[in-house]
Amino acid sequence: MTLGRAFVTRRGPEPGARAVVPRRRATGRGRGVPAHRSESEAASAGESAAVSVLDGPGARILLTAAVDAMVEHGYHGTSVRDIAERAGMSPAALYHHFPSKQALLFTIMDRGMDELVRRSEEAYAAAPDDPAERLRALVRVHVVRHAEHQKESFLGNSELRSLDEPGRSTILAKRDRQMYHFYRVVQEGVERGQFRTRFPTEAARGIVTMCTAVATWYRGEGPLPAEEIAHRYADIALAMVGQR
Repeated sequence: MTLGRAFVTRRGPEPGARAVVPRRRATGRGRGVPAHRSESEAASAGESAAVSVLDGPGARILLTAAVDAMVEHGYHGTSVRDIAERAGMSPAALYHHFPSKQALLFTIMDRGMDELVRRSEEAYAAAPDDPAERLRALVRVHVVRHAEHQKESFLGNSELRSLDEPGRSTILAKRDRQMYHFYRVVQEGVERGQFRTRFPTEAARGIVTMCTAVATWYRGEGPLPAEEIAHRYADIALAMVGQR
């Protein structure tokens, strides 16, 4: 999956997903993994990395270091030692917070998706009972989130293939859930006679693709703030669905 590509979706009813730290396939001991502990053993050894450990400053520093290192070198080109050194810690200290590099990648993606879904559901619930206003609200959340978290967006699109099961399926289920909100609101507009599009599914997918791609070109020092871009994209989205 490449940067800016729309969410991979699987058809079906709105899914739910529970965060699970993925178990890694046994691949031997690589650079940055202590000799006494393979990465697969580390991944299966402890509790979920997506819970209370993330509240501590050490975990936050490690997650930031992991994002920077993986964006620069890719998941497979980044070792546990690389991440630990960027964070100013030892590999042993990293393992105190996360059982493996795989758990770090999963946690980055899982937290990002949870936040995006949460904000989208709140925006949908807070918007007036009007498909156009609900679509505006969803577009705003999606654009602003991807503009303000470009590195995480890059990893979410480029390194999904690097996630092992069940982590990959967990992230895909959450992407389905996010995509469902766009499908639902566009279909609502068509059923109420407010949107003229004959292709609601494709229109919804196109809107998400457009909004996600903001992360590929947005620059904070540019002439337009993220909120203004979101406002313009909302206008474009309504044109795509043929608002009456």
